[in-house]
Amino acid sequence: MSTTLPALPIPPLPADSVLKRRAPLRNIHKDVLARASRLDRLALWITVHVGSMGFFLTILTWTICWLSWNILAPARLQFDPPMAFVFWLFISNVIQILLMPLIMVGQNLMGRHSEARAEHDLEVNVQAEQEIEVILRHLEYQNAILIAMVKKLGIEGELAGKAP
Repeated sequence: MSTTLPALPIPPLPADSVLKRRAPLRNIHKDVLARASRLDRLALWITVHVGSMGFFLTILTWTICWLSWNILAPARLQFDPPMAFVFWLFISNVIQILLMPLIMVGQNLMGRHSEARAEHDLEVNVQAEQEIEVILRHLEYQNAILIAMVKKLGIEGELAGKAP
């Protein structure tokens, strides 16, 4: 009994050629930091530290000490009149005015860093999709070979009867 083999699909690319096309992974965090100037790094450092609980606790402690001293200390030792706290308000406003643009600069830099990470993630995802496509083509090719082998051996009906 001579059965002709069905036409097999064209063999897919070998895995080696797919791996050769793969771009090496890189650390985006290091790349972005390497391009950042010293002022950019300073702005990032300030943004990270001002947005921390440590900074909040420092400001809270400073405020409590300032207000407590000017309320509880003897009148001759108080340097800011109680209930007016003009000097405290002035210093607080100066801190806010100086930190606001620095934090905005830091957030802009963090935004650029985030965009670079997103672009890199997209590149990795596209690369993974291409590799998955190659794997699927290999599976389809192997499936076609197996079907051809089953037909050539003439056990197609036997396998169908044993299916659970």
